[in-house]
Amino acid sequence: MKQDTHVLIVDDDESIRRLLSVVLAREGYQTTTAEDGLQAIDAFKAGAPDIVLMDIRMPGLNGIEAMQQMHAIRPGATIILMTAFAELDTAIQAIKLGVFDYVVKPFDLAEINLLVERAWQMRDMRKQIKVLRDELSESFRLDRILTQDPAMLALCAATERASKSSATVVILGESGVGKELFAASVHYNSPRARQPFIKLNCGAIPEGLLESELFGHEKGAFTGAVSRRTGKFEQANGGTLFLDEIGELPLILQVKLLRVLQDKQFERVGGETTQKVDVRIVAATHRDLAAMVEAGTFRRDLYYRLNVINLSIPPLRDRPVDIPLLAQHFLRKFAQEHGREIDGFDDLALATLQGHPWPGNVRELANAVERAVVMSSGKSIFAEDLPPEFAERARSAAADGDSAQLAAIAEPGGEDHSLKNLVRNFEAQVIAQTLQSNQGNRSRTATELGISRRALLYKLHECKLDSTEE
Repeated sequence: MKQDTHVLIVDDDESIRRLLSVVLAREGYQTTTAEDGLQAIDAFKAGAPDIVLMDIRMPGLNGIEAMQQMHAIRPGATIILMTAFAELDTAIQAIKLGVFDYVVKPFDLAEINLLVERAWQMRDMRKQIKVLRDELSESFRLDRILTQDPAMLALCAATERASKSSATVVILGESGVGKELFAASVHYNSPRARQPFIKLNCGAIPEGLLESELFGHEKGAFTGAVSRRTGKFEQANGGTLFLDEIGELPLILQVKLLRVLQDKQFERVGGETTQKVDVRIVAATHRDLAAMVEAGTFRRDLYYRLNVINLSIPPLRDRPVDIPLLAQHFLRKFAQEHGREIDGFDDLALATLQGHPWPGNVRELANAVERAVVMSSGKSIFAEDLPPEFAERARSAAADGDSAQLAAIAEPGGEDHSLKNLVRNFEAQVIAQTLQSNQGNRSRTATELGISRRALLYKLHECKLDSTEE
């Protein structure tokens, strides 16, 4: 808000100070004045103005000297200089020293209003960017990753340790496990969090354009290069570059990437000037890079240069304890997005989710829950609201006589192949196995299954199972 914006006006001419104060106050700004550089420094320290409008030529401490002291007190202070035409070169030099802009005397009041307005908008934009960055950093806090799985908890701890360094990180995992989430967590929990986080999917860009995407190009470097373009490395300077699907990078570009990692410099396509950058690399892939090295499709030297810290994300099927937790999270998220009031999952629906192999991992789970939210007609998600392939898998397992799948889904010899019966049998088997692994302890079993002890007792009775409490 302009009412909250404080402008300090500095000029040795009292009539100019008075005029600018009236004009800017009329626009809604708060104003204070100072008649020379020394007074301006005192007012700057005392009032912390948002914008300084200051003459260059003043007795004692001139505008350039006062500006330099203000920047030493508060780097990035927004300062507009007023100058005579004869001092134009000095004003232009001041731009290089960090002055926001300058205006030449005698000035038009509309020009002053426009400059101050632009400075206010720029400061407001910076505040909004800071808020967004703080929100991003908060979103990617590692203690907010939803998991109860011991392997995932250990991975979060390792990621937090890795993020504090500038070491290169390789994230391994199947499609959909959340590699980009962990890459962002590495960046936003690092000292580079306020610098850019730039992403590039190496498998999504045609090979002929990938070099330009990475390193940029000069005008006329190739047909269609009508202007200079900065690449991802320059955009990420000071921050982090996330190279997703690094295993898809062609061998010729692997050589150039290795050089950037080693020397921190490169040339744009068609350029001769060496560009120096300070960029942290976080790479990710679903491929086995070590096997690619042995096959000769990935450079050994690049593999060792990248693989300083290795983070491997387990697939969702290996951490079933997280399925109810994630499903409930996505339920809340999509219910809010689609304006639905849905309380939770029916037991049958939850058991169906827990019995699915999740080849698409967390991404597939999110899609399944969103579909269920959209298709649901009540305040609970039922099995029939889930994607049809969930029921189809159960039926095909029974029809094919796949013993491994049947053991996980249905009782041997069962003839009722309805989804409800298959899931009930699967649920009974999971409860029995969990009870056995906990030596019959019902409290630990209920905790591991993510249900209340009362719900477990009901299911034990329903499934005709018995146990002894330790």
